[in-house]
Amino acid sequence: MSSVEEFRAEIRGWLATHLTGAFAALRGRGGPGREHEVFAERLEWERHMAAAGWTCVGWPEEYGGRGATLEQQVAFHEEYALADAPARVNHIAEQLLGPTLIAFGTPEQRARFLPPIVAAEELWCQGYSEPDAGSDLAGVRTRAERDGDHWVVTGQKIWTSLAHESQWCFVVARTEPGSRRHHGLSYLLVPLDQPGVEVRPITQLTGTSEFNEVFFDGARTRADHIVGAPGDGWRVAMATLGFERGVSTLGQQVGFRRELETLVETAGRNGAADDPLIRDRLARAWTGVETIRCNALRMLDGVASGAPGPEASIGKIFWASWHRELGELAMDVCGAGGMLAAGEPYDLDDWQRLFLFSRSDTIYAGSNEIQRNIIAERVLGLPKEARP
Repeated sequence: MSSVEEFRAEIRGWLATHLTGAFAALRGRGGPGREHEVFAERLEWERHMAAAGWTCVGWPEEYGGRGATLEQQVAFHEEYALADAPARVNHIAEQLLGPTLIAFGTPEQRARFLPPIVAAEELWCQGYSEPDAGSDLAGVRTRAERDGDHWVVTGQKIWTSLAHESQWCFVVARTEPGSRRHHGLSYLLVPLDQPGVEVRPITQLTGTSEFNEVFFDGARTRADHIVGAPGDGWRVAMATLGFERGVSTLGQQVGFRRELETLVETAGRNGAADDPLIRDRLARAWTGVETIRCNALRMLDGVASGAPGPEASIGKIFWASWHRELGELAMDVCGAGGMLAAGEPYDLDDWQRLFLFSRSDTIYAGSNEIQRNIIAERVLGLPKEARP
């Protein structure tokens, strides 16, 4: 096993060599609010990475990964972000579903589903949120009934990122009639390309459609495409959410730092930095991005020890609020001109897109309200919020 610095130098050199030619145009493409950009080309890049062994680097070697240590995974995500490499298209499968199957899946499930994830041949989306069960996942109403060798799924999911590009969806559904809250849920692997599945893109504030509504009307999946036992879906789903806040957050932090540095340059160029209040806010933003990194490292230390604690919730609240405030600061730096679209019909620049998309940061992946409840109830021991 190479050292962290050797590993860092290896991925840095590979990116410098391969983000060239046709792939050079992909630098900086994709990302929040821009997921639609050159999707086919980014998928080709992902498969190019897979052929060289640069997908799923943290997975054990027996499942197609590199068996990279936590420190090496941090180095990978940081170098990837520093290279301005394109946003990944199979993050949900690689960072969420894959580790879940490694931890909870059967040998047959791992053999069937992990190799196509490593090769970026099958894309996945997450079927959690519903119209009446967003941050409160335990309120899901989508149901699945056993019918011989299949589960039959009926219900609706919403805010399903990249469902329109995916072949599969991991779905939390209620499989025990009459059950309530987190009881009676199951974690199913459902193919999307079948009768009984309809995907409807939702237009966002940015004018793009990264997420979708997904309707299941008698959709079917094999009986053995259940992860864990029937009724054990809550435990599996919570594990997936834990994996969601993994080492890739360090790459996210590098992206935040780059945004701030560019905003500082913009403020200096257009004179906004002459305003002492703007200068103060830029300085506070710099302090904030350093705090984000500290929170991420603290969270990863808990993950490494096998006992992740409230750090994930603390970190999520902080970076989400910080990024939303950065979008607001960007609009103030741009001044009145920031209110004008760059072109027809709705051509946004990077700062406008940041401002609009970052409004969702405090909602997705666990809203600030839910994160505060977790900290209050599970850490401070305060009474639980009243629920119907």
